[in-house]
Amino acid sequence: MRPIHTNAVIFGFTLGTVFAGSYYGLQRLCRVRMFSDTLSRINLWLWNAIIVAAAVSLMLGKTTSKEYAELEWPIDVAITVVWVVYAVNFFGTLARRREKGMYVAIWFWIATILTIALLHIFNSLERPISWMKSYSIYAGLHDANIQWWYGHNAVGFLLTTPILGLMYYFLPKQINRPIYSHRLSIVHFWSLIFIYMWAGPHHLIYSPLPDWAQTLGMTFSVMLILPSWGGMLNGLLTMRGAWDRVRTDPILKMMAVGITFYGMSTFEGPMMAVRTVNSLSHFTNWTIGHVHSGALGWVALVCFASLYYMIPRLWHTKLYSVRLAEVHFWTATLGLVIYVTSMWISGVTQGLMWRAVNADGSLTYTFIETVAAIRVYDVIRAVGGAVFLSGVFVMIYNVAKTIQQGSAAVPAGALPPGAVPVAGGR
Repeated sequence: MRPIHTNAVIFGFTLGTVFAGSYYGLQRLCRVRMFSDTLSRINLWLWNAIIVAAAVSLMLGKTTSKEYAELEWPIDVAITVVWVVYAVNFFGTLARRREKGMYVAIWFWIATILTIALLHIFNSLERPISWMKSYSIYAGLHDANIQWWYGHNAVGFLLTTPILGLMYYFLPKQINRPIYSHRLSIVHFWSLIFIYMWAGPHHLIYSPLPDWAQTLGMTFSVMLILPSWGGMLNGLLTMRGAWDRVRTDPILKMMAVGITFYGMSTFEGPMMAVRTVNSLSHFTNWTIGHVHSGALGWVALVCFASLYYMIPRLWHTKLYSVRLAEVHFWTATLGLVIYVTSMWISGVTQGLMWRAVNADGSLTYTFIETVAAIRVYDVIRAVGGAVFLSGVFVMIYNVAKTIQQGSAAVPAGALPPGAVPVAGGR
């Protein structure tokens, strides 16, 4: 069940939004239409087929057992094909651009394309033994090290860099003012992509991985605070002088809270990579709380805001209901706070009970006692998740009604003389 959940959220929803947002933003930043409409359609349909194949194969128990890379080799090959299609379409558009300068959002999307290709290929090197079964070419500690080099950088380059690209494009567009500091955005970009690649070993602290490698991962993880907070401050300072609009604009609300959670998560994560903190947090619900504060607080809210911005413009209409978007924001935020807070308390409780010992060195609590102690927080977590999910259903209804009242055809006279038509209208 968990791989179905993670694959659907990371590769289905998040990456689907990244495809849409980068296609939308790239054309407008380059002032040209996409390189190939055919490649765009292949990207769309083949990717959705892969998501369906992923869900079916995982339900049938077909898995490589690698976290975030559970899919078997035929699906891995299809993913590679889609990624090449996306890359050719993206860089083909970039090569034909009419705008000489490249805005920082494009840089973040380029980093995503190149790095995910590297991660996917090397982590998925495997030896097929049948149609839906393979074994990794790596073994033991080497396999673990490669896996978490991939796993952590999948977070970095699928749940961070492309979402930063969405933030850097859609936040200034919605607020109708330039990013606070272009120079800071460039420093943010280069420092983030360099440091992130080295942080993976913090998942293997207190493992057989050599101490020097663990220390390397811990050190670079702590260093990640600086570029991450540079991006957070750049986003929040862009809203300086326009905070009054946040009261009435649900898109800006989602952006503001999403960026705030980005700052919180990118402080909490490096702290959890420090050995002394990790000894308390590892394998507990605290880790789950941290992951979801980033995934729901940062990734989902920025994706929601980007979709609310794009969809009315793609169908040349207004959002069906701003009030429903407000309802979505508050249910998402409330559900998120309930969920994450319960996991924080639950995780610290687990960690303290697991490490408690008697005077003779025996464990104070049995494992089942720790399970009983956190039962109430599991219930609270379920309530928070249900509240968050209810907001998603509100969004689906709002988006469906928006599409129903609009039209994908570009209205007559919508483009000024000499303008370049792009996929999705203006």
